[in-house]
Amino acid sequence: MPITIDQVDVAGRRVFVRCDFNVPQDAAGRITDDRRIRMTIPTIESILARGGSVVLATHLGRPAGVGFEGEFSVAPVAARLRELSPQLNSLKLVGPRCTDDSAADACRALTPGGAILLENLRFEKGEKKGDPALASILVEFTDIYCNDAFGASHRGDASMLALPRAFRAQGKPCVAGRLLEREIRYLKGVLDAPTHPFVAIIGGAKVSDKLTALRNLCGRVDTILVGGAMAYTFLKAQGIAVGKSLVQDGMLDEARAILKLAAESRTQIELPIDHVCAEALKVGTPTSRIDAAIPDGLMGLDIGPQTVARFARILAAAKTILWNGPVGAFETTPFHTGSFALATAIVSATEAGAISIAGGGDTAAVVELAEQSARFSHISTGGGASLEMLEGKEFACLAALDCPVSLRYSEPRK
Repeated sequence: MPITIDQVDVAGRRVFVRCDFNVPQDAAGRITDDRRIRMTIPTIESILARGGSVVLATHLGRPAGVGFEGEFSVAPVAARLRELSPQLNSLKLVGPRCTDDSAADACRALTPGGAILLENLRFEKGEKKGDPALASILVEFTDIYCNDAFGASHRGDASMLALPRAFRAQGKPCVAGRLLEREIRYLKGVLDAPTHPFVAIIGGAKVSDKLTALRNLCGRVDTILVGGAMAYTFLKAQGIAVGKSLVQDGMLDEARAILKLAAESRTQIELPIDHVCAEALKVGTPTSRIDAAIPDGLMGLDIGPQTVARFARILAAAKTILWNGPVGAFETTPFHTGSFALATAIVSATEAGAISIAGGGDTAAVVELAEQSARFSHISTGGGASLEMLEGKEFACLAALDCPVSLRYSEPRK
């Protein structure tokens, strides 16, 4: 586990906090989901309360990297930060570039308790390229580097990898923020040392998106509950008719290989035993509950009530639960029912003492829509990052932090 921000003295020191404030906005530029911002507030307030000052930095959207672009300004993020924390009432947005003289001057002028937010890091062409030259500019602004951007921690952007390396080259501390520490503790910790029975729910549309994660989970978990459209690739691989459900025909052999690996690894894979089906994915379409084989002309769009009951019984006995991917087309009513029911079942298991973790953007959205987010043990702020951690990948930017303990994964059980 990396050294954390709470383990270093920040009094009188300027802390560069790399955040992940890449939040969704509507057409008018209003933030529609501020959870990533809210989850970083504890790190910021810890620094300010202990006499430090903060230089906050983030990317937002996909600017071209050739300078300021108004539609990608982080001004809405600055406004939301001021609303969320009394300690950030006087937060200043510094731009139009994060490397210009105004940014350097604002950083040097910070006094204890002060806070600024730099303009979008991706306005700099070197950010996405991982350019050490950009890092060599930013490293001069502050005294401590703090990574609290789990959602970007699988990337090699300059502020994520070259910058902590530049800090360490100058003998400056490089630490993890509270959010990053929590993400590592839950996502990596649960894979290394789970309490059994350990149940994973893996959903979503494509087997190809979750293939590596499924392989890594085999031998680590006791049971994998498979849902979503990817379940129909597994069912077809077993010779079960799936109608016109979404199937990756090119992944049938891979699905059979996963089933074989799971059996060899003593991991049970559970597939849906009934389905909520329709002729098309649209609101108000007539639905049918189908047992086993799906007839031609229908597609499976959600797990059925018998599957919900079966999965819920397995979840009730679990001590560790990991959920990545919805088990139905939850964005379209009524195909949210199965995912909502599993969210409720997971909450019941959590209240009975299980550790519950939801990872991935769509999974977090399901839990939020089901109004159960406050009752999970942990909901990850990283979509791609959480999936790559489930895949067992090593994150170079985490290895770049001051870390007294190895971040390498343990081997799955034999």
